[in-house]
Amino acid sequence: MEFKLVTASIGILLVFIYAFGSGIWVSSSPGWYASLNRPPWQPPSAFIGIIWPYNFMVLGIASYQVSRSLTRIENISWLVFFGLSIFAALTWAYQFYVPHNFTLATIALVLTALLTLPVLYLTFKASLVMGLLLIPYQIWVAIAASVAWGYLTRN
Repeated sequence: MEFKLVTASIGILLVFIYAFGSGIWVSSSPGWYASLNRPPWQPPSAFIGIIWPYNFMVLGIASYQVSRSLTRIENISWLVFFGLSIFAALTWAYQFYVPHNFTLATIALVLTALLTLPVLYLTFKASLVMGLLLIPYQIWVAIAASVAWGYLTRN
């Protein structure tokens, strides 16, 4: 199988793992979540319902674009950073919603935001348009990290 097809497939599979994995833990205890003191800068739920489908769609398209445009080492680097960022994001979902460990959850989201910087850089290298379309994801994970810190300091 062609390398670029394999890397595109792995990237898209990672997006599905990300979407499915985060959904498992995020919906695990809605009553508990509603009882928390929310930071005032937390975006409204309606916005969250719009941004995540957008992010997952753009990440999937970026996976394909990167696989077609970058060198082997750049493709592998993109997948490694992307995979690590997903691992960190899923760690946040688990730590926040299951054992309710706000400290580890916050650390995980800060790591997610940092790990997505090379993903964004390499995506820009592959395609200016895809890089621009991925900026909202980078902004979102940075906002999410600050919101996690808000939960940590308020609960």
